[in-house]
Amino acid sequence: MADSIKIETVGTDGFTMDYFRFGNGDRTLVIIPGLSIDSVMKYADAVAGAYDSMTDEFTVYLFDRRKELPAEYSIYDMAHDTAAAISKLGLDHICLFGASQGGMIAMVIAIEYPELVSKLIVGSSSACIDQEQDPVIAEWIGLAKDKNAEGLYLAFGETVYPRNVFEQSRDLIIESAKSITDEDLSRFVILAGSIKGFDITDQLDKISCPVLVIGSNDDNVLGGEASEKIYEQLKDHQKCGLYMYDGYGHAVYDLAPDYRERMINFYKA
Repeated sequence: MADSIKIETVGTDGFTMDYFRFGNGDRTLVIIPGLSIDSVMKYADAVAGAYDSMTDEFTVYLFDRRKELPAEYSIYDMAHDTAAAISKLGLDHICLFGASQGGMIAMVIAIEYPELVSKLIVGSSSACIDQEQDPVIAEWIGLAKDKNAEGLYLAFGETVYPRNVFEQSRDLIIESAKSITDEDLSRFVILAGSIKGFDITDQLDKISCPVLVIGSNDDNVLGGEASEKIYEQLKDHQKCGLYMYDGYGHAVYDLAPDYRERMINFYKA
């Protein structure tokens, strides 16, 4: 895209939240990104480029987490704040996509604010954090608390990406860590801590819109079975589909070449 994407801020009575938008389509797509060490707002142009195939049909909004983080901030809090920001902008009947932690937030929004969501895609996510998933998050939090930005970046990248992608990106990952501040690390601790104990297993049947669950069998963060479990609990309640990739790891939503096409086909159906 020729023009740089503008970062905008939406304010409510209790907080402010950054977001950006791109595309000129009649339909609205809202993206809730996963957990990141620094703000995804820094990569707005790259995100817009990745979703370029969707911009004729959709106007796309991507929301960050709120700026003013409390000491404890749950997935439910994130969902309520994001829903408030979406409503503040006058958006409704949206196509919603959440990846990883963003998928957790998106599922809670679909449960508690059904009037906002017409269709939902949940990518590389989980409805319940169990004992196998928890150590991964705990390691990241420990490195962030130790102010070990490079160690956190390497541990994060090694877990999220397939081995070949991680090795090819190692030098870039190390270089990126140099820009991370202590404030970024403290914010990461709060955001990552929200995942521990998350469990909406008994609420999934409240989701009333069509859902597409997309995962990867070699997901080393949450496990491919987490996506399968979401599908198993949703398939009898409304139109729900499941697609599982191989070879792309947790970050399949960034790496699979046909991921956007799969999204478009579901939203248009």
